[in-house]
Amino acid sequence: MAAAKKAVLGPLVGAVDQGTSSTRFLVFNSKTAELLSHHQVEIKQEFPREGWVEQDPKEILQSVYECIEKTCEKLGQLNIDISNIKAIGVSNQRETTVVWDKLTGEPLYNAVVWLDLRTQSTVENLSKRIPGNNNFVKSKTGLPLSTYFSAVKLRWLLDNVKKVQKAVEENRALFGTIDSWLIWSLTGGVNGGVHCTDVTNASRTMLFNIHSLEWDKELCEFFGIPMEILPNVRSSSEIYGLMKAGALEGVPISGCLGDQSAALVGQMCFQDGQAKNTYGTGCFLLCNTGHKCVFSEHGLLTTVAYKLGRDKPVYYALEGSVAIAGAVIRWLRDNLGIIKSSEEIEKLAKEVGTSYGCYFVPAFSGLYAPYWEPSARGIICGLTQFTNKCHIAFAALEAVCFQTREILDAMNRDCGIPLSHLQVDGGMTSNKILMQLQADILYIPVVKPSMPETTALGAAMAAGAAEGVGVWSLEPEDLSAVTMERFEPQINEEESEIRYSTWKKAVMKSIGWVTTQSPESGDPSIFCSLPLGFFIVSSMVMLIGARYISG
Repeated sequence: MAAAKKAVLGPLVGAVDQGTSSTRFLVFNSKTAELLSHHQVEIKQEFPREGWVEQDPKEILQSVYECIEKTCEKLGQLNIDISNIKAIGVSNQRETTVVWDKLTGEPLYNAVVWLDLRTQSTVENLSKRIPGNNNFVKSKTGLPLSTYFSAVKLRWLLDNVKKVQKAVEENRALFGTIDSWLIWSLTGGVNGGVHCTDVTNASRTMLFNIHSLEWDKELCEFFGIPMEILPNVRSSSEIYGLMKAGALEGVPISGCLGDQSAALVGQMCFQDGQAKNTYGTGCFLLCNTGHKCVFSEHGLLTTVAYKLGRDKPVYYALEGSVAIAGAVIRWLRDNLGIIKSSEEIEKLAKEVGTSYGCYFVPAFSGLYAPYWEPSARGIICGLTQFTNKCHIAFAALEAVCFQTREILDAMNRDCGIPLSHLQVDGGMTSNKILMQLQADILYIPVVKPSMPETTALGAAMAAGAAEGVGVWSLEPEDLSAVTMERFEPQINEEESEIRYSTWKKAVMKSIGWVTTQSPESGDPSIFCSLPLGFFIVSSMVMLIGARYISG
């Protein structure tokens, strides 16, 4: 019997989408943007101490290899020839910090994740050295001094991890965000691996001058970072190197974008004023501001959106970052046991259709935009004896929507022209209750592409369009039309505003829980600084959990 004939689909492009919660590899048809196959692996998060969040860089790398191999197997089963994969793009969780040994290829410590809070006292000490009338850090980077960004995580590693200190002294250490670690490893590692990053990821380190597009000597001196450990900064779309192992050996890696920039590209927000909101572990609203840096007066970040080619212009964006979105669902599953799978949240919320006056502020890592308030912690308030797990599930979904409303309001004030609709993407957008709630709370339509994997699509587009690859045209007339699902507001504006103002009241109550930050030492006395209200709310949550977990 003759072997089945392989399907001919024209050039294909792969994309590694390495997020905080999972790793995926996806393969797209470069002519139609159709998703042909993918594989996903969940990534463990470690919480060694209060406020600390870590991941194993080797587990992350292994998950990438596994996803590539499994996706290639699935393509084989579909009779699709993997030799048609002409390029690979990389999209990644940003800010997460890795230091490794360039001679052995071994990480010198776990990856310190963007959500990690151990550097709060480092931030407080550094902030005292910034003149009040000359915030050179913000003016050069577009970022507030915060635990969120890589520079302070790297400073902590240099101060606290002897293996890192020794490797730096002996010129063996390399630093990178997850994209750098992956590209170095995939292109050969100790055998000639390419140590690079792109402008979007570099712009999240707090060491990169977003005007000159270079590592900044003054910033590196301020944070005490040796410049020789930093990766080379490249554009988001060019050939960095070739895959050196696995089913796709020899295929060029030619696209690299931080996940939120990748989603902006995947949503085709190429015009000044176009915006998208991605619902992942966190929630990230980005608005393209064109070739100009727009500095926010309302708590948003200024960041590099993309630079799609060595000789192409750089584009900037305003960004509203929310730390906890999908992560609150994972917390309900893993910590409280209210749900067994993330998908169950929609079913629970649907049972009641309201939070019944219960509000959930998931400030597990403090509050990001627009507050930048590290003293905040998560609270659930408005509880009564009637409250059950369904109401808490509904309140968790509402929390994601209220946080988005806050950053959208800030964006509208900064841009001066309110958004008429919100383009959305990310894993949580499959939850129809969430999408309807979002439209109700924003009081504008929410528009969702039928293919929600826009982060991976953006990385694939950058890779396929790279010089020397040239299989994906980014010309407006060549971009595939995307079918959209639209959610219109279904409540009146007055009700929307009442719910939002009550949410704001809850947020104010979440601020100031932690008055003595000591997560760097992992000192349990941190709990001594928490007000009695924290323990009352915690006890109520435990009581509700005990009473209602079984229904």
